[in-house]
Amino acid sequence: MDLLIKGGTLLIAEPFMADSSFSRAVVLICEHNDVGTTGFIINRLMDVRINDLVPDFPKSKASVYYGGPVSTDSLHFIHNVGDMLEDSVEVCPGVFWGGNFEKLKFLMANEVINDENIKFFVGYSGWSAGQLKEEMIQPSWLTSEMDSNYLFKTRPYVLWQTVLHNMGDTYIVIVQMPEESMN
Repeated sequence: MDLLIKGGTLLIAEPFMADSSFSRAVVLICEHNDVGTTGFIINRLMDVRINDLVPDFPKSKASVYYGGPVSTDSLHFIHNVGDMLEDSVEVCPGVFWGGNFEKLKFLMANEVINDENIKFFVGYSGWSAGQLKEEMIQPSWLTSEMDSNYLFKTRPYVLWQTVLHNMGDTYIVIVQMPEESMN
């Protein structure tokens, strides 16, 4: 089973995934190479704001998400203003990862970038070389292409269902199953 995983691929947790860290998770892959894979869970909104984590950040109501179980003491961001932030990496059309954090703070303070343009993540999801391929064979994940609307327009609590619904009729029954029947 040779699956193409690349930046911009979405990993959608199989409905019966045993790992509770990724139950009903949607992970955006930002980097995949010979060393490993890095991504962020884009549907786990936390009850915290960026100003709680970075006190000198400009006043903001920007959302903070649980990005995954790796390095939960780190902060990352994904945005749709790549041309404005040096050193950002285009993950897929309309979606960029990282960039110059000081410039981000300046642009947000001056209201050039607003809360709807950016999502912050505590921690990330990571796999060593070959690890994700093994999980794909088990199978633990479904894959789909990223659409920037998933991140910037879809509410996180319905994202798993929305992505599966958009994948076609095969997944409609799964989407309708209550979560407790899947454990």
